[in-house]
Amino acid sequence: MIDLSKSGLDVSRETLLKLDLYLELLKKWNPKINLVAPSTLKGSAERHFLDSAQILKHSPVRAGKWVDLGSGGGFPGLVLAIIASETMPDLSFTLVESDLRKASFLRTVIRETNITTKVVADRIESTASLDGQVVSARALAALPKLLGFVAHHMASDGVALLPKGENWKSELEEARKTWDFSSKTHQSVTQSNAVILEIGALKHV
Repeated sequence: MIDLSKSGLDVSRETLLKLDLYLELLKKWNPKINLVAPSTLKGSAERHFLDSAQILKHSPVRAGKWVDLGSGGGFPGLVLAIIASETMPDLSFTLVESDLRKASFLRTVIRETNITTKVVADRIESTASLDGQVVSARALAALPKLLGFVAHHMASDGVALLPKGENWKSELEEARKTWDFSSKTHQSVTQSNAVILEIGALKHV
């Protein structure tokens, strides 16, 4: 069973079973449509599931709309949606993924785990603003470009929770040349040199 103890979340056995089912579907589909890098599949319980789950504890809201951009294989959005369906039932999730095969995978996991989550199979920039109280995206783009996507889909009083790797400081510095925003960093529980950036009050310079 997937171990989320490091995430700081109190997750029931029923939710863990749903995540295990998700992992099995990921292993089944991955050879066909490359949802995650094959080299990361074996360690995906920590590399993808725990890494995604930890973001939820930093959510400033327990109700409203959460928008996940470029969801791919569902990280972090679908992991968060499964956990939140139990712990924060008043949060609604929308996953944006332009690849139709990946969107089909996401809908399959949603159906099999019996949660209520919307999938938008369209390009991020072509989709009308989703006005999320929280916006997330993982491994989608460097921060200066990513903030353009975030600004389009985030409510005026919303926040973005964006996991970033070892280059996060230089990305943050580069982003400040074209964007004005507040920022806070949360240490990742899966990588010592990674953080979750909390971005708010976002405006183009």
